Amino acid sequence: MKVLLDTHTFLWAITDEKKLSPAVRDLLVSAESWWSVASFWETLIKVQIGKLSLPDPAGPFLVSQLSANGVRVLPIELDHILRIEKLPTYHRDPFDRLLIAQSLEEGFPIVTADAAFGDYSVEVIW
Repeated sequence: MKVLLDTHTFLWAITDEKKLSPAVRDLLVSAESWWSVASFWETLIKVQIGKLSLPDPAGPFLVSQLSANGVRVLPIELDHILRIEKLPTYHRDPFDRLLIAQSLEEGFPIVTADAAFGDYSVEVIW
C-alpha cells in the first residue's frame, strides 16, 4: 500500500513517536510511504521562522531521516497544481491543499491527524 504522509506525521515519526496513533505506527512499518516536496518546503520555512526546532542544518537532517526510514519523496507535478483549482476552499493552508491535491491525483491515502482533510474526498488514515 502506498500512502502520503502529512507533514506532521513524518515529523512526529522521527521526533515524537508517541503522538502517532498505534495504527499509524504499524502502518509506517508496512506501507510504502511518501513525503511531499511541499512538506519538505513547509518544514524548512517553519524552521527558519522559529516555529519548529530540528537539528541544524535541517535540510540534510530531513534527507537523512527520509533515507533511514525508507520514505520516498513525492515531487510536485503540474497535475498536482492544476488539481488545486478544482478543490473547494474548506482548508486555507496552501501546503495542506497541495497535499490533498497530490493525494487525489496519485490515488494515495493521506496519513494525517488533521480533521480538516476529512472535508475533502481523500482517504484519510489515522
